[in-house]
Amino acid sequence: MSTSVAILAGGQSRRMGRDKALLDFHGEPLLGRVLRRVRPLTDDLFIVASDRPAYLQFGVPVVPDRIPDAGPLGGIYSALLSARHEYCLVLSCDLPFVDPLLLQGLLALPRDYDVLVPLRAQRTGQGGSETFETLHAVYAKSCLPAIERQLARGQFKIVGFFSEVRVRPVPEEELRRYDPELRSFLNANTPEAYRWALEQEAQGWTARADETDQ
Repeated sequence: MSTSVAILAGGQSRRMGRDKALLDFHGEPLLGRVLRRVRPLTDDLFIVASDRPAYLQFGVPVVPDRIPDAGPLGGIYSALLSARHEYCLVLSCDLPFVDPLLLQGLLALPRDYDVLVPLRAQRTGQGGSETFETLHAVYAKSCLPAIERQLARGQFKIVGFFSEVRVRPVPEEELRRYDPELRSFLNANTPEAYRWALEQEAQGWTARADETDQ
């Protein structure tokens, strides 16, 4: 089952204070590290970002945000419009420990959904006691009409269109079968999180992608 993979890298990096995608992570840019880990999963890998000529160094297409200032929802919309395949895995660019084995497990699930999204047992600003990992999820092009309606209303919360499509959550216990520590979902999006991730890598918290590359 072919799947496109889009890395969203068009954010303002306000919490980091500089472009997090280009942060050095033990000898390679953070965005380059994410691209390297997911490259074997697809024949259609690209970055979604506007006005970022520095990203051309990574050797994959860089497609612009179709709707400026629409946040990650606009990035998902742009990714689906640009994807060659019907389904597109959408990831943020700040995931230093993204795990290809977990992603392979997600992509192998039956495609009886419009959105396949990891569901973690922690409270965030989404309003419930669990968290949809919306930038570590698979979206079908069938989501486009619902996303377009939401964007037209000026509403940019990703989960806002979920009620209009078929959503298949992947519960935490299933995620932990592939990634027991759920390190795939660590976002290096603040100086503190970035430093912590660097320390974990230095101490040997190496993702399995590197182990299998040897």
